Amino acid sequence: MKIQKEVIEFEKGKSFKLFSPSLKNCFFWHHHPEIELVYVEAVNGIRHVGRDISGFTESDLLLIGSNVPHLNFDYGIQTECRQMVLQMRENFLQDIILPVPEFENIKKLLERSYLGLSFSGETKKLVVRKMNEIMDKNSFDALMGLIEILQTLAASEEVKELNKEDTRIKWFLNDKIRMGTIYDYIHENYDKKPNVNEIAKMVSLSTPAFCRYFKKQTNMTFTEFVNNYRINQAKIFLLKDYSVTEVCFQVGFESLSYFNKLFRQHTGETPSEFRKKHLKNIEMGG
Repeated sequence: MKIQKEVIEFEKGKSFKLFSPSLKNCFFWHHHPEIELVYVEAVNGIRHVGRDISGFTESDLLLIGSNVPHLNFDYGIQTECRQMVLQMRENFLQDIILPVPEFENIKKLLERSYLGLSFSGETKKLVVRKMNEIMDKNSFDALMGLIEILQTLAASEEVKELNKEDTRIKWFLNDKIRMGTIYDYIHENYDKKPNVNEIAKMVSLSTPAFCRYFKKQTNMTFTEFVNNYRINQAKIFLLKDYSVTEVCFQVGFESLSYFNKLFRQHTGETPSEFRKKHLKNIEMGG
């Protein structure tokens, strides 16, 4: 499953679109020239933007630049999931933002979006509220609302750059390996013993060549990626009221102490602390 170019259609007379897609069972590794703002709400999920592969808990708000490859954020999520996606026309930056001196900060924000930007805290809450508000507004008011949203994001310090370098499509175009095959293999085998020799053979590479390719593609070794995936799956099971020991073996770890150590490294808390904190949030309604 190579990177696909998504063709986005807009209503006549509208410079952006806002909708709620659902592609849970679909691996959609894609790019498009339109800049995109995505809000996803789920117990736990994986985000893959450019080279960055990381997890999110509860929700995430991302600004993704033009032609940055990314995976649909609800891929593989088995629990309830809600998404809002706002896509701006390809010429939005050039025609609407650049000519207006007062939009200087928004211009800088959109130009920096090629790194993939994740927003948190009060910024995320405020922007999500505004996204919900403009859903039902007329075209003009909705556009004014979008400008407000972009200004809020541009002024925010609650932001994390997901990539350190340019990962726009030109970087990936020579990639003949099917990342979808690798993801599917890990998704099917993470709870068993994923074998690097087996997956290398599946994508027609020698094991050393596969390891070099995988590290270049994801900035992780195959083992690190599998463990990262396991920890993300473990979060889902922990919030379904399984015991820590059950979860440890359910996601493929053979040692409880190693699972606890790795989980703490990834999340900054033990599995028990994670479950206690997030179950409490869920019971309180987020």
